[in-house]
Amino acid sequence: MALSTKPYKGARDFYPEDKRLQKYILNTWRKAVERFGYQEYDAPLLESLELYKAKSGEEIVSEQTYTFTDRGGREVVIRPEMTPTVSRMVAAKRQELAYPVRWYSIPNLWRYERAQRGRLREHWQLNVDVFGIDGIEAEHEMILVTDAIMREFGATRGMYTININSRQLMDYIMKDYLGLDSVQVHTLSKLIDRMHKMAHAEFVADADALFTPSQRDAGASEKLLTILGAKQLSDLPDQIQSSEAAQELSSLLTMAEAAGVTNTVFDITIMRGFDYYTGVVFEVADTDPENNRSMAGGGRYNGLVGLFGVEPVSTVGFGSGDVTLANFLESHDLLPKLKPETDVYVIPIGDSYGQAQKLLATLRSEGLRVAVDSTGRKPAAKLKAAIKHGIRYALFVGESELAEGRFTLKDLSNENEQSLSPERIVSTILDERRQAQD
Repeated sequence: MALSTKPYKGARDFYPEDKRLQKYILNTWRKAVERFGYQEYDAPLLESLELYKAKSGEEIVSEQTYTFTDRGGREVVIRPEMTPTVSRMVAAKRQELAYPVRWYSIPNLWRYERAQRGRLREHWQLNVDVFGIDGIEAEHEMILVTDAIMREFGATRGMYTININSRQLMDYIMKDYLGLDSVQVHTLSKLIDRMHKMAHAEFVADADALFTPSQRDAGASEKLLTILGAKQLSDLPDQIQSSEAAQELSSLLTMAEAAGVTNTVFDITIMRGFDYYTGVVFEVADTDPENNRSMAGGGRYNGLVGLFGVEPVSTVGFGSGDVTLANFLESHDLLPKLKPETDVYVIPIGDSYGQAQKLLATLRSEGLRVAVDSTGRKPAAKLKAAIKHGIRYALFVGESELAEGRFTLKDLSNENEQSLSPERIVSTILDERRQAQD
């Protein structure tokens, strides 16, 4: 039986054209976040399972992680997210770091789940975190960063919304307004997080079932549904609007709009699935209903660093996945036409390969990216290969050309040919490259 040519389920092979798109996404991420002063870090692919048991949530640990016991008997996990890892790293140098700390990473992550559009088992994710800012200025900065990223990809603000809520506000609603205990709060939080994936009747039934008879008699179910139907903070009952969490959220939305981010939206159903969130949470959503997954999400998580036995650090961060972002770019016709990295395809004529090495070294030393067809095929076949590779320029090098010091450079985009010196070949191609980048 022949071996399968397919990659592992939920993962992808990256052929050069696929890798080119990934490089574009990753490099655009880097450019956008570094503009705000963020520095890149990285960490091992493997972590202790205990790290994720502490705070990621039961669903992540028990159902979605790739875990194994290594040869030393340690329980190990292939990282499904980066937040516990970066918290560990900050805790390790808690006293040495200069705050606020602004870090980002672009790791590949693995989760064992059903592969579907916008969600694979392996993906690459931008993670952006700021440590050491207590006030909503940190959340405000994260909103500006997420907006800048989308704009860097060419998106207009009509193409996406930044949906914002507060776990602190939801805790107030569930504990103080509805009178739920801690177990009910945890259960209802998970239920609200899944509500858009459920039939409305099923959600209503499940929500009603977690209330006690006295809570039902007090109208808890009706109150909850009314609250979840709120489209803006002003739709909430006065008691909730006057809470500290609601006031903070209102200030954040005002600050974002004043900064020109006019597509922020209050969305009371945004919960984020991880247990470690403690304050404002947000998600970036595509306005195209055909791509209805979140493209980025995060919030405040002040407690994770403290799990490592050091003083807690105020933290706000978010993650953005490459799969849903690529779907977004495609659905809004924002995918760029990316060309191969190679500048020029050299076609040796006759037995000129050895004699051409000095010329090739010169071209490369001057900054050109040069591929050489040394197959021994006829020039016409080599030219077809250059076209198939998508390379713009072909350079013909024969013994007579080497003797004269002038070579035929063919622009395969328009069939124009020029006889040029090595210096002019370099300047012509580099000028074209610079124009393409502008």
